[in-house]
Amino acid sequence: MSRIALVDDDRNILTSVSITLEAEGFDVETYNDGQSALDAFNKRMPDMAVLDIKMPRMDGMDLLQRLRQKTSMPVIFLTSKDDEIDEVLGLRMGADDYVKKPFSQRLLVERIRALLRRQEAIENDEVATEEDQKVIVRGELSMDPLRHSVMWKGMDVSLTVTEFLLLQALAQRPGFVKSRDQLMDVAYDDQVYVDDRTIDSHIKRLRKKMRNTDPEFSAIETLYGIGYRYNEE
Repeated sequence: MSRIALVDDDRNILTSVSITLEAEGFDVETYNDGQSALDAFNKRMPDMAVLDIKMPRMDGMDLLQRLRQKTSMPVIFLTSKDDEIDEVLGLRMGADDYVKKPFSQRLLVERIRALLRRQEAIENDEVATEEDQKVIVRGELSMDPLRHSVMWKGMDVSLTVTEFLLLQALAQRPGFVKSRDQLMDVAYDDQVYVDDRTIDSHIKRLRKKMRNTDPEFSAIETLYGIGYRYNEE
């Protein structure tokens, strides 16, 4: 039974969503602010967190930032703003997905299941094809899908599940362009719809992590209006 942490200062959301998730077979822990959640996570980390952005004591952005210092567990943001800034910023900070309020609880359940399936497949060495199991070496890049490890110039790079899958898809065929639709298929289940902005934000976050390791990193190229490709360095 997967443990889902639901963090939101809206008690109605905590109650209704936790009932839905428990009916779907999840073990749900609820928190009404980011600090309470962080205190609990420091003792025992859940399998996934669903975070509201605007909360007292510690907001969702601050909580995510602290979580990403110690874990790559899947994180979904709940955002109530029509403005795109919160969504884009959350993805760039390392969230795997976001769902807008008001939201369909069925949609949230499907997004949770999709992310947990991907996480479980990586942890259990269950990959789709023989090609996906191979260690990828592209110049200074080394990726081991079975260990979910990435190294650049001999230095470890910590990636979320989504970031890892996107980099793997690009690095498997250097020089070949991957459209955003193709990258969506790699990173998300068919049942889950995401838009171009989501993929772009993940790529920006991925680039930032690589450049934090090596400021000269430039292997991921954007082809505007087309997609992305990996150029072997």
